[in-house]
Amino acid sequence: MPGTPFHDYAAAYAAHRPTYPAELFDALAALAPARGVAWDCATGNGQAARALARRFERVVGTDVSWLQLAEAESAPGVAYACAAGEAPPLRSGTVDLVTVAQALHWLDHERFFAAVRRVLRPGGVLAAWCYELATVDPAVDAVVGRLYADVVGPYWRPERRLLEQGYRTLPWPFEELELPAASMSVRWTLDALLGYLGTWSAVHAYRRAEGSDPLDLVRADLERAWGPPASERVVTWPLAVRLGRVQR
Repeated sequence: MPGTPFHDYAAAYAAHRPTYPAELFDALAALAPARGVAWDCATGNGQAARALARRFERVVGTDVSWLQLAEAESAPGVAYACAAGEAPPLRSGTVDLVTVAQALHWLDHERFFAAVRRVLRPGGVLAAWCYELATVDPAVDAVVGRLYADVVGPYWRPERRLLEQGYRTLPWPFEELELPAASMSVRWTLDALLGYLGTWSAVHAYRRAEGSDPLDLVRADLERAWGPPASERVVTWPLAVRLGRVQR
């Protein structure tokens, strides 16, 4: 992911990001022409790669950031490689499923799609998904929304707009497939939510530019909205999934 901001805080990203639902991986495995090889592009800490390894014989997780890969947990059947998503170290026509989670907006799409077409076998599937703002309740959501738009809004990079649109505005040179609506949910304390908010790329950009923490500007309001900080609340993110099949 050339130019992505996640290289410098890989450990926080590994510790505080939510995990994707098993049902998503079950559905993707069912769509793949076989359960041989899956490629998880921009794997980061390997979250999706490890889930795929429970469904495929072999998984290759690639990321351009070696610091992200240093945080990736090993798992049987998973091999990690430091490589750009546009130039995967994979043989042509050998992959059943390509996944790219919360990262498609960072890639050179024309070159990445060409790489996907090269490595997928006939009938192979590309799955790209993303999530935007979480929901808790109206009071908490309002504070998080203010952080997102008003406090760190100017610090989001232009690529973020593609994510906000659920990748639906991207040209899609594949046979379009559909999945039922999906989401992920966790039970978090306030500290866990703050840890997650601290992984936002715009939060890190704000810290570098301003020399202060933008979370401090909303912390008191978030504490009032949350209630007892040790209490667990359900935090939910809708997933936007874009699917395509290669036919040759």
